Amino acid sequence: MKKTIMSLAAAAAVMSFGTVAAEAKVKACWIYVGPIGDFGYSYQHHQGLLEAKAKFGDELETAYLESVPEGADAERAIERFARSGCNIIFATSFGYMDPLNKVAGKFPDVKFEHATGYKREHPNVATFNSKFHEGRYIQGVIAAKESKTGVAGYIASFPIPEVVMGINSFMLGAQSVNPDFKVKVVWANTWFDAGKEADAAKALIDQGVDIITQHTDSTAPMQVATERGIKAFGQASDMIKFGPTTQLTSIVDDWGPYYIERIKEVIDGTWKQSDVWGGMKEGHVVMAGYANMSDETKKLAEETEAKIKSGAFNPFTGPVTKQDGTEWLKAGEVAQDSVLLGLNFYVKGVDDKLPQ
Repeated sequence: MKKTIMSLAAAAAVMSFGTVAAEAKVKACWIYVGPIGDFGYSYQHHQGLLEAKAKFGDELETAYLESVPEGADAERAIERFARSGCNIIFATSFGYMDPLNKVAGKFPDVKFEHATGYKREHPNVATFNSKFHEGRYIQGVIAAKESKTGVAGYIASFPIPEVVMGINSFMLGAQSVNPDFKVKVVWANTWFDAGKEADAAKALIDQGVDIITQHTDSTAPMQVATERGIKAFGQASDMIKFGPTTQLTSIVDDWGPYYIERIKEVIDGTWKQSDVWGGMKEGHVVMAGYANMSDETKKLAEETEAKIKSGAFNPFTGPVTKQDGTEWLKAGEVAQDSVLLGLNFYVKGVDDKLPQ
């Protein structure tokens, strides 16, 4: 689904990155859906690789491939890594799920880790994810406090449960402050395409939104928001340097501790199949500094973050009504994780239809 496709020569060059010693105990390899210079999602995964290198030194050899499209290209890339001596492979995008499981069946001695997926068809496949929606709820709270129009714009990538969950959580956070708040959604149908993301941001601003958030990976929406004089939220990493007077906060994906833990298990011979879904409490989701907002809004954001981090509050707590007006969660009822991981509908207040 990605626009940028590496040549085999370039990919081979990248694969050699990070080799530190011939006697390294473990070779860990990463596949990214975007470039490591996106300063968003793939950038943040790469920070995790660098943390692991710093932690293990000569015990660890690393390699990575960036801008690998989901689908057949991913399968070829994963298999090449498996044949190249990688002991553990981290595939970091939802669309790598089926290709990874297909390759894993051929290489039972290699450990495979899939980010944001749910299929574990072989004992050497594990899955891991972060509760990004916890941070998006806080963003919704901030948006409703700071917006003058009562309408925010949301740039979405693909209609998978993770993205729909984020839109809904943002909406619920906003409605906790302003029950009449609205969210307009534009589907970019890409994870990383600065041009498309910029166009989506412009379209939303032209429709009257005065705050932009995104579930795409470039800094383009932040830069457009800065140019047009409105506020915005960063995605996956702290984008404050691209909008020093614009960014309200950003969800920061902290993958390093997970990567270090799993690589250590491979080194020690204790790695086992698992399914991890960590959030603020576990340190997997971190909020960038709260900026460009009133002291009152900052205080409320900090209080909301503390409640979520402590486990005292779940963003998906009823009463919650679906977009079509039917009841989804009764007062005090909390949505089960299994339901959230298959979410395929909007809550009331989202101004759009899900793509078919």
